[in-house]
Amino acid sequence: MSLPDIKGREAILKVHSREVKMGASVDLSVIARRTPGFSGADLANVINEAALLAARRNKEGVELPELEESIERVMAGPQKKSSLMSEKEKKIVAYHECGHTLVAKLLPNTDPVHKVSIISRGHALGYTLQLPIDDKYLTSRTDITNRLAILLGGRCAEELTFAEITTGAADDLAKASSYALKMVTEFGMSDKIGPLALKKPTQEVFLGRDITQNAGYSERTAQLIDEEVKRLVMDAQAKATELLTSHKKILDDLAAKLFDREVLSGEEIDVILAASPA
Repeated sequence: MSLPDIKGREAILKVHSREVKMGASVDLSVIARRTPGFSGADLANVINEAALLAARRNKEGVELPELEESIERVMAGPQKKSSLMSEKEKKIVAYHECGHTLVAKLLPNTDPVHKVSIISRGHALGYTLQLPIDDKYLTSRTDITNRLAILLGGRCAEELTFAEITTGAADDLAKASSYALKMVTEFGMSDKIGPLALKKPTQEVFLGRDITQNAGYSERTAQLIDEEVKRLVMDAQAKATELLTSHKKILDDLAAKLFDREVLSGEEIDVILAASPA
């Protein structure tokens, strides 16, 4: 089933908000723009979570802060106020998230950064929230290579600042590796491999026997795939490191502000960047 586009999301939000008192300033078209990739069930959860938050805060109706909080709850889980980080870990997470944020801001034509936070949600110690302006139906090679660099930005910021890396980038690395593999084996975006679809068929288990189907290409091609996936990820890491090294003062300023405030909005990030002499 295909996910709803922006007009579909707005219509779904209107249906689920009929029985919920909404504040006069709430514009559901704005919420629809901020929820790309959400299913109908996700959008229903957004309205329900927002209504619960408004009730807990003794508000007469749901307002924009409750809707924004509920979007983040659906995307990343509820805040984990009981998760207390040490000062050192908090500083590492601040630099990690600002690494993502700054690379996203420096690369052209990337999705705008809506918020960066070091308040734990779900399994994440912090998060950088990017939201596209419009729905996208096609993704270019440049879009994906930029996404790879943004994903590696957190790890690069840690290494650049502390001369050490942590386990905090595990999910970023998994996503980056997956994107790079798809570029090579599904999207024909590797010049060395060429315009070929080399995705392996799904393996099945039948009557306890593991039926492994032929991959359809040679061991030499498999080796080339491995090399290309690694090259793409390493190139992204080099790009992120280059950007963060040449803008280290801005990274330090951002991380200091995030460490202090714990959450920065897109507007606050822009103010910090504009104030930097770099």
